[in-house]
Amino acid sequence: MARPTTTLNRPPSRQRSQPGTAAIDGVSKAIIEQLQEDGRRPYAAIGAAVGLSEAAVRQRVSRLISSGMMQIVAVTDPVQMGFSRQAMIGLRAEGNLDPIVKRLCDMDEVDYVVVTAGSFDILAEVVCGDDDDLLHLLNERIRAIEGVRSTESFVYLKLAKQTYTWGTR
Repeated sequence: MARPTTTLNRPPSRQRSQPGTAAIDGVSKAIIEQLQEDGRRPYAAIGAAVGLSEAAVRQRVSRLISSGMMQIVAVTDPVQMGFSRQAMIGLRAEGNLDPIVKRLCDMDEVDYVVVTAGSFDILAEVVCGDDDDLLHLLNERIRAIEGVRSTESFVYLKLAKQTYTWGTR
């Protein structure tokens, strides 16, 4: 699933400036909250809620999108779309992780890839049609990537919580 991008909302004492990140004010956060509730909310309605004109909201949204801080996307429910198997796959690897990450990112079934520290080098979330599709993905494609030493699969039984409200609450 595509995930909207926002900055993390830390208390001021924990705010960290990172290269490429921009400061975001309370009004922009309020606009993001409005869009997180309904990505199709009209700019005029957002403006009324945050105290800006429709044009000012449009400009801020455009800036948030062009900066890469935010995306407006449609998020689907994989089960309702016919994909009954989701899993997180932990990969242990050797050598340079970049080629492995690239191969994973190129796979349609993989919707989330992170390089990690700890027990796994890489975590990849996958969405498959069924268990046979997951098995094929693991055996024929992921484990076949050069540098992948082992995998461990965490099959989703129930999705209890999923939010996209980073940076605003």
